Amino acid sequence: MRTDVDKKSRQYFRQSVCLTAAMYFISLLVVRIGYRDELLMPAAVSTVFSLVFAAIVAFAWKRVASRRPDQLPTFHMGVSGGRMLAALFTMLVYYLATGRQSMLTFVLVFLTFYVVHLVHHSVFFARESNRSGNAKN
Repeated sequence: MRTDVDKKSRQYFRQSVCLTAAMYFISLLVVRIGYRDELLMPAAVSTVFSLVFAAIVAFAWKRVASRRPDQLPTFHMGVSGGRMLAALFTMLVYYLATGRQSMLTFVLVFLTFYVVHLVHHSVFFARESNRSGNAKN
C-alpha cells in the first residue's frame, strides 16, 4: 500500500511538472513570436506558483493517503480552498509589486495556469478515487 501511494504521489508531481513546463514553453513561444515581452514575468510567477503548489499537494496527499485515507475527501476540499487563497495572495503581492498597469496581463496568464492545474488535479484524483473505490468492491 505504501509504495503505491509513493508511486502515485510521484506520478502526480511528475505530471504537474510536465504540464507546467509545457505551459511555460508555450508562453515563451508566444513571447518570441508575438514580441509580447510583458508575458515573461507573469509566466515565470505562474510557473513558480504551480510548481510549489504541486510539490506541496503531492507531499501532503502522500502523508494523508498513507496515514489517514478516510480523511482524503476533506483533504481535497482543503486543497481547493488553499489553492484559491494562495492564488489570491499571489495576485495581491504581484499587484503591490508591479502596480495596476500590468495586472490584466498577469491575471490572464496566471488564471490559465491555475485552471489547467485545477483540471489536472481534479481528473487525477477523481481517477485515483475511482480506482480505490473499485478495489474495495
